[in-house]
Amino acid sequence: MPVARRRVASTVGAIVLAIFALAFSKAADIAMAWFARLFQAVPLIPLILTPLIFAIVAYATKRWASAARGSGIPQIIAAADIPESETAGRLSSLKTGVLKVVLTLMMLLGGASVGREGPTVQVSAAVMVWVHRIMRVPITAGVLIAGGAAGVAAAFNTPLAGVAFAIEELAAAYEQKVALLVMAAVMISGLVMIAIAGDYVYFGVLQSALNLRQTLLVAPAMGIAGGVMGGLFSRIVLGFTNGKYGVAALLKRRPVLFAASCGLIVGILGILSGGTTWGTGYAPARVLVEGGRLSLWFGPAKFLASIFTTLSGTPGGIFSPSLAVGAGLGNAMARLFDSPSSAVVLLGMAGYFVGVVRAPFTAVIILMETTASRSMILPLFATALIADAVSSLISRERIYHGLSKAFAPAPEEPSDRD
Repeated sequence: MPVARRRVASTVGAIVLAIFALAFSKAADIAMAWFARLFQAVPLIPLILTPLIFAIVAYATKRWASAARGSGIPQIIAAADIPESETAGRLSSLKTGVLKVVLTLMMLLGGASVGREGPTVQVSAAVMVWVHRIMRVPITAGVLIAGGAAGVAAAFNTPLAGVAFAIEELAAAYEQKVALLVMAAVMISGLVMIAIAGDYVYFGVLQSALNLRQTLLVAPAMGIAGGVMGGLFSRIVLGFTNGKYGVAALLKRRPVLFAASCGLIVGILGILSGGTTWGTGYAPARVLVEGGRLSLWFGPAKFLASIFTTLSGTPGGIFSPSLAVGAGLGNAMARLFDSPSSAVVLLGMAGYFVGVVRAPFTAVIILMETTASRSMILPLFATALIADAVSSLISRERIYHGLSKAFAPAPEEPSDRD
């Protein structure tokens, strides 16, 4: 009976979280569209609206939703280590998940450079935990991991990537029974998404490929460039978050003012880039994957916008912005090679994403599934492995695991008798 109840809870949780993820995706698109229309009507409005929303969200996060700040993936990593603790309950509560979604949507409405995949992971894990609690099934690490993995699958419509991400990032010790729970949750949420939204390709279909000579030239170059830039992003974020930089402590004393300052910078970058740096970055990345061209300024501007949005301490993910920055990097470097620009862009996405997240298998699976580019699997793996090695030299600690430490409970003080 307990086993049957657990299976029912996992099935119901996967269905519900898929519907949540789809609704979140649609709401995010609407929020970005509203901001884009407002920018077209009043081109200088980001100089006021963006810092104002950054400040409001930073205050609301600090005051009511501290467990919802940042990506959402570090919270689930921390919760999975101590699934039955009070801290885990707070990080994976449905209240926290809902606040995470609302605050992320507010950030998108203000032009922040944030993704919805990290928040989807947190709210999906929260939904899975909520369903298990209702059905009186014990909460284990596997429940959190399965919910988070299904969230990745639902966010990108990529079932294999959900399993890969669970292996590489969410689960420190990946057991067989957890594997079955993850795959079941991913499969069910994927089927629900396909039934409702259709079998779409997230970043569009890649129409080009690289031959061996081109692969030997482009893959190492994009791996090194992506690893350097992604590792730099991780090092800056982790150094600031962990207080390694003296300026961090000073700025954290005025978190709302600091968030507003970050918002002003993001607003200025958006105006200078014609609005391409705002939001998830999905639209410009798709343009580049399908063979279009953007200004060389897009990649560096999106990188800076993502840095300042992340440092502001507000909720929002880094998945999609990282893929967009990588696309911008590929767009800039494509002119150096006698190769199809869209293929170089794809390898740029792989290199930078791996440089930030340090999950090469997940990156390859996501990009292969979201662009239908099976012919690029070997160049993608080569780029990803090189980027992982280069990034590890710049930032030894993986970003999500480093950020998860801020959500772990403080160690107990030793007593006088110890």
